[in-house]
Amino acid sequence: MSSARKWMKLAVVMSAVGLAAPFLSGAARAQDKPHDEAAKAKGAEVKKDEKKVEPPKARIAVFRLAAAVKETPTEEIFNFGGETGTPLWTLVERLDKAAADPAVKAVVVLLDGATIGAAQVGELRQAFDRVKAAGKELIGHTDTISSLGQYTLLSGAGRVSAVPTADVWATGLYGETPYLRGLLEKLGVKPDFLTCGDYKSAAEIFMREGPSKEAEAMQNWLLDSLYDTQVARIAASRKVSPELVKAWIDSGPHSAEKAKELGMLDAVEHRQDLEARLKKSYGDDVVFDRKYGKKAEPRLDASSPFGILKFWGELLGASKPVDKKKAAIGVVYVDGPIVLNASSSAELFQEQSAASTEIRKALNEAAADDAIKAVVLRVDSPGGSALASEIILDATRRVKAKKPFTVSMGNVAGSGGYYVACGADTVFADDATITGSIGVVGGKLATGGMYDKIGVKFKASRRGQNAGMLSSGDVFTQAERIKMQSWMDEIYGVFKGHVTAIRGGKLKKPIDDLAGGRVYTGKQALALGLVDRLGTLHDAVKFAADAAKITEYDVRVVPRPKSALERLLDQSAGDDDRKGLDVAAAARPFLISQALPLVQALDPAHAAVVIDALGRLELVRREGVVLMAPELGLGR
Repeated sequence: MSSARKWMKLAVVMSAVGLAAPFLSGAARAQDKPHDEAAKAKGAEVKKDEKKVEPPKARIAVFRLAAAVKETPTEEIFNFGGETGTPLWTLVERLDKAAADPAVKAVVVLLDGATIGAAQVGELRQAFDRVKAAGKELIGHTDTISSLGQYTLLSGAGRVSAVPTADVWATGLYGETPYLRGLLEKLGVKPDFLTCGDYKSAAEIFMREGPSKEAEAMQNWLLDSLYDTQVARIAASRKVSPELVKAWIDSGPHSAEKAKELGMLDAVEHRQDLEARLKKSYGDDVVFDRKYGKKAEPRLDASSPFGILKFWGELLGASKPVDKKKAAIGVVYVDGPIVLNASSSAELFQEQSAASTEIRKALNEAAADDAIKAVVLRVDSPGGSALASEIILDATRRVKAKKPFTVSMGNVAGSGGYYVACGADTVFADDATITGSIGVVGGKLATGGMYDKIGVKFKASRRGQNAGMLSSGDVFTQAERIKMQSWMDEIYGVFKGHVTAIRGGKLKKPIDDLAGGRVYTGKQALALGLVDRLGTLHDAVKFAADAAKITEYDVRVVPRPKSALERLLDQSAGDDDRKGLDVAAAARPFLISQALPLVQALDPAHAAVVIDALGRLELVRREGVVLMAPELGLGR
C-alpha cells in the first residue's frame, strides 16, 4: 500500500472512532501555539519550585483474566472495544514487574471465564510463585470455576476465594473426539486416507465412526498423565495429599460454601468484601491498579501538529522504538496449524495459522541480527503441512549454526509442531504439553457421490498414468494407493531420520517404538528423551541467555508485534498481495459451506470442535500430505 493510501485509511479509521474532529480543531489552533507555550513555560517555572517528591502510594495490582490467553504477543496500545485476549508473555512480564515493585503490596487475580491452556496454567503458576516469593500477598478470586484447569490455576494463589453460591466445577477432565464419517456419507463424500504408524489417528475422525484400539489406548495414557499433573499441582498448592484432591474432584460439583468447607477455597466473599479486607490490611488510601503494567493508551495533544503526529505514531506502534543495539533474546512464534502461506488457509480454522514463509523470514532476520544473541522458538501447534514444516526446520538449522537456539513448547507441539522443534539444542516442554505424534497422514475426499445427488456429472480426461491421482471424483485405485503410501513412507522416513539424527543418544527407545503417531504429554516425552527439560517460556528464555553468556538483555519478539490499528489497516488494505486472502475468504470450501448449517444447530462447544475438524480435513485436501496431531477434544 502506498504511503498516501495508508494515511487515507488512517484518516478514515480515526474519523470512525471520533478522532478526526480533535485533529481538525487542533490544527486550526496551531497558530496560537507561541502564546500557549509562553504561558505553559511560565506556569512550569512556578510549579517547579512548589513541587515536592512524595513516595508512591501503596498499590494493589489487579489482573483480570476474561478472555483467551494467547501465545503470540500483540501491541494492544489502543483497544477498539470488547474483550481482547492477553498474550501469555505480556501477562507474565506484568506479574514479574509486580513482584519486583516495592510499591505493590498485594496482587489480585480475578478469573472471569478466561480460556487458558494446560501448559499456560503451568507458566502462570510459576509466575504466581515468584510473586509470593517476593513477599507479596497473592489472592485468586472468581465468580465461578467452570473447569479443573481454572481451579488448578487459582489454587496457585496464596489465598483463593469465590463469591457466595458460586459454582465450583472442578470435576475432572472430559473430552470428546468428533467422528465425521456419518456426516460425510450424508453429503455423498467418501474419505480415503492413508497413514504411517498405527497410532497416527488424525484421519480416524474422517474414516471411522469411533476410535481404533490404538487411538483409545493413546487417549487413555494422555488423560492419565494430564490428570495426574493437574492433581499434583493442586495438591502442592493446597498442601494436601493427591488422594484428597481426587476426592474433591469426584465429589463435585460444589457450591463455594461446600468447597470452603472441604478446604478447596479459603474464603467465600463478594468482591466488595475482598476490597474492604484489602483496604483494612493496607490502608484506605491504597490504590487498586486495574491496569498495572499495561502500556498507557495514547493521548491526543491537539494543540500542535507535532502532538498529532506523535499520537499517530503511537497508534501505529512506533511510540517506543526498539533499541537494536542492545543485546536481546529473540522469540519467534509458531502459533497455530502450520501452512505454507497464511492467505491460503485463512478460512480453515477458527484460530490463526503459522505460515512457513513468514516464520522462515522471522528466523532469518533473528539469525542475521547481531544484537540478538540467542533465539527461542515458541511452538504451540498441532502440526500441518509437511513441506511447510520442513521449511521451518531448515530455517532453525540456520539459526542454530550462528547462535544458541532453544525451543519452548506450549499447550501442544504435535507432529509438524514436533518436526519444527526437534532441531533445537535444548527443547523445553510443560508437564501438560501435548507433543510427539511422529507420523504422516495423507489422502483425499471423493465427492463424486455428492454431485450425483444433485445431478452433476463430470467427464475426466488425462494424460499420464497418475495424472488424476488426487482427483476428488473417486477413491484411490489400488495402484494409486500403493504409490501414495510409498510417497508418504518416504516423508515418514525423513521425519524419523531428522529426529534420530538430531536427538541421537537422547532417545530412550528405538525410533519406531516412539513414532508411529504416538502422542505424549511433556512429562512422558521427557522420560522418553523426546524433550530435554520441563519448564516454561520464561525458563527457556533464561536458559538461552545463559547459553549466550549475557545477563542484561531485552526480550524481542520477531517480527515486531503490530498494533491493533496496524492490523486493522492490513485487513482493510486493497493491495494486490491481499486480494488472494479476500478471494479465499469469500470462496469458503464447498464441504464446509454444506456442513455449517448442520453444526450451527449444535451447542457451541461441539460446533467449534466440528468446524476445527472440517478445517483439518480441508487442509489435507490442499496439502496432500500433512503432519497433524489427532484431535483429542479435551478443550482447555
